[in-house]
Amino acid sequence: MSLVLVVEDEVDLSEVMRDRLVADGHEVVVAQSGAAAMAAVSTRMPDVVLLDWMLPDMDGLAVCRRLRQQHLMPIIMVTARGDEVDRVLGLEVGADDYLVKPFSLRELLARVRAMLRRVDLEGRRQGTGGAEKIQVGALTVDVASHGATLEGKPMHLTRKEFELLTVLVANPGRAFSREFLVQRIWGSDFEGFDRAVDTHVTRLRKKLGALGERIVTVWGVGYRFNSETEKDSF
Repeated sequence: MSLVLVVEDEVDLSEVMRDRLVADGHEVVVAQSGAAAMAAVSTRMPDVVLLDWMLPDMDGLAVCRRLRQQHLMPIIMVTARGDEVDRVLGLEVGADDYLVKPFSLRELLARVRAMLRRVDLEGRRQGTGGAEKIQVGALTVDVASHGATLEGKPMHLTRKEFELLTVLVANPGRAFSREFLVQRIWGSDFEGFDRAVDTHVTRLRKKLGALGERIVTVWGVGYRFNSETEKDSF
């Protein structure tokens, strides 16, 4: 049973969302503020977060940004702000999808189900989907032993290189900003992150050989690991 965190301060709406999600077979936790949402995530990791833009203590963008610093669970922004600039802003800070009010319960369930399918396909939860090993062609990433092999031979990776590799290969097709990667791997107070991320990506590409071509640059965003080799995205 999947766990859905509903972050919504409108009591009537949150209750309707909760009841419909429960009827659809999900477990639901409701938080009515940003602080309550952060506390709920620290207690138990949700599979999907439905996050309202307007909250009483902080806006949903700030909550989304803070969640993205540490976690990879899918986040669906829920808001009455349907302008393109608002949708883009939400996606840029780390949201995966957008649900504009008023919305139908059918659409709500469809978007939650779609996010859960992505979790299954990409192994996104906590960056590895709980898997002890990630296999990509001739590459094997052993999360438990903190090691990797390429064509059966051990790869000599630094700790940061391994953590960067794990995040990327566990989430094929997803673009990560440099800011997210440095906050995830180095810590939010690390300075000079652009150069650090770029340097580590360059090293990883070289150590991965032909497979390194799958780590592509997403201009204006950061990096993405492709399930199949393709050129950098412009």
